[in-house]
Amino acid sequence: MTQGECNAVPGTSMSAGLQHVRINGGFWGRLMEVNRSVTLPIQYKQSKDTGRIDAFKLAWKQGDDNPPHIFWDSDVGKWIEAAAYSLSASPDAALERLVDSVIDLIARAQQPDGYLNTHFTVVEPEKRWTNLRDNHELYCAGHLIEGSVAYYQATGKRRFLDVMCRYADYIGKLFGPRKGQKRGYCGHEEIELALIKLHLVTNERRYLDLARYFIDERGRSPHYFDQEARARGEEPRKFWAKTYEYNQAHVPVREQAEVVGHAVRAMYLYCGMTDVAQATGDKTLLKACKRLWKNLVERRMHITGGLGPVAANEGFTCDYDLPNESAYLESCAAIGLVFWAQRMLNAEFDGEVADVMERALYNGTISGVSFDGKTFFYGNPLAAHPGFDGNGRFVNKEYHYRRSEWFGCACCPPNIARMIAQFPGFVYSIRARELAVHHYAGSESQVTVAGQTVRLVQETAYPWQERVVLRLTPERASVWTLALRIPGWCREATLCVNDKAVALAPVTTRGYARIRRKWHPGDRVDLVLPMPVERIAAHPAVRQNGGRVALQRGPVVYCFEEADNGSNLNDVVLRPDRAFKITRGDSGLLAGVPRIHAKAWRREPEDWKGRLYGRQGSRHVHCDVTAIPYFMWANRSPGEMLVWIRQAEQGKSNVRDRPRR
Repeated sequence: MTQGECNAVPGTSMSAGLQHVRINGGFWGRLMEVNRSVTLPIQYKQSKDTGRIDAFKLAWKQGDDNPPHIFWDSDVGKWIEAAAYSLSASPDAALERLVDSVIDLIARAQQPDGYLNTHFTVVEPEKRWTNLRDNHELYCAGHLIEGSVAYYQATGKRRFLDVMCRYADYIGKLFGPRKGQKRGYCGHEEIELALIKLHLVTNERRYLDLARYFIDERGRSPHYFDQEARARGEEPRKFWAKTYEYNQAHVPVREQAEVVGHAVRAMYLYCGMTDVAQATGDKTLLKACKRLWKNLVERRMHITGGLGPVAANEGFTCDYDLPNESAYLESCAAIGLVFWAQRMLNAEFDGEVADVMERALYNGTISGVSFDGKTFFYGNPLAAHPGFDGNGRFVNKEYHYRRSEWFGCACCPPNIARMIAQFPGFVYSIRARELAVHHYAGSESQVTVAGQTVRLVQETAYPWQERVVLRLTPERASVWTLALRIPGWCREATLCVNDKAVALAPVTTRGYARIRRKWHPGDRVDLVLPMPVERIAAHPAVRQNGGRVALQRGPVVYCFEEADNGSNLNDVVLRPDRAFKITRGDSGLLAGVPRIHAKAWRREPEDWKGRLYGRQGSRHVHCDVTAIPYFMWANRSPGEMLVWIRQAEQGKSNVRDRPRR
């Protein structure tokens, strides 16, 4: 594997490398620049100030304040990974020197046997590897491995990679099915997918074998978590989470049919399963991934791509349980969904998978960082009311749910940073004689198709505008297939090649328009994806959204904020018989961003003065309402927010003509 190739898994296809795709401004260009210039420096400072980075000095002593936590190492690993991807897109000598200084601390912290974990080296050395169920040793190792691979690919520097190869070799000797090895696996999945990345960049089979072992061993009997609990002198039945569904270890992975437990752990497990399935050609494992994917997207995913409706297990409950104000929806879970979707796309080009990936990319992930890149959401509810936190719990009447500068459990901020920084690697996938365009963004790319380099330029203001122009310059004229995703939300796409219309129906399969022809230097493809505002309804079994709709334009889900519409948003009833109007801001936060305006009714508050209950039939007045993209909420004055808005049935009466907001 050459330096610069990204996260590709041997199989039917691979993603184009980050160093071969350059985003040029536009939607993702702005996100990536803010991420590079604002978010990454903030996250370094927070990691430094909170002790996460200095923990690798191993200077903490018993009795000192602020002991290194069991998951701190993972936050540093993710920050390095995010910085590496940023360096791939935008070389930055100062940032590279900063990363090198952190790597120097990490390398010095490695123990003589290869072990590398700040908490279990200085805080509880006697408990090393005694509680895989609850502690995060393998999880932290996974994120450090990912960081080392990304940094090697971005810079060619091997020091961090060599450190993590040594740690992975130590882990490989300790865990496995052979006599004398521990037959364990991590309670928080992550190392599985990291080992695949290490295998790909080093071409060492032993890392693939170790990843496959961790996948295959999970959930087998006798249960390892029971055994290690007894070894600690604990009763396994007193596990605080009550069930091994929490960490997807209740049954072997090939027998799992429902997405259960902690949402982030689930997504990372499924990433590892998909990677191993592709790398080994294991069809039974890929079949399990498809089964779990279907359960997730058809029954357990919010409209934003958010996952995990409750805080109790930071994860899943049952089919169609998709609350709004109390929705947990950890940022890391939606990010994990993006990572899994990318792997599923590389297994098979499937437009429905790409649509889900896009839903999470434009809604449930980037909502986790403020527009200025300085503050973060851990949870991403779909409704917010003054006085209540992101889980729908009352705090005090002055409280407003807002983004935070940092968290004690700070997994989400660096996860958001690494996802945004690696977006260029999501845009294309390549097979031998087929180039698939999964996502649309202004960019210049050099990809290898049919044995030759093809320069590909995308010109677009997507997702705000509907036109995409692709200019192709292959080294020479040759026959291959360009597969363009036609989003599932788009009903009337049009396509032209060199100004000649192409009928989409005959060439479109599984959501991709596949154009096989002899491509010449200078060829141009014009794709138009009309973006009318759509009223989206939830499945009738989603009890929380009966009689409500959400607004979506293109891939972007919208919400209503108090800043535009006043308070008491649940009193607003959208009119079913009116079209929408689109305007775009001239400056500030919403400059160039489409806003949706609609006609609605609002319940008369005077009808309820002095009464808590009354007969049905309160009066309504006409009003105008405005919706903005969901990911942009909580960037202005604090107040209410609502995604799913009530909608009246046709022919609603008892409405006053007097306009009122």
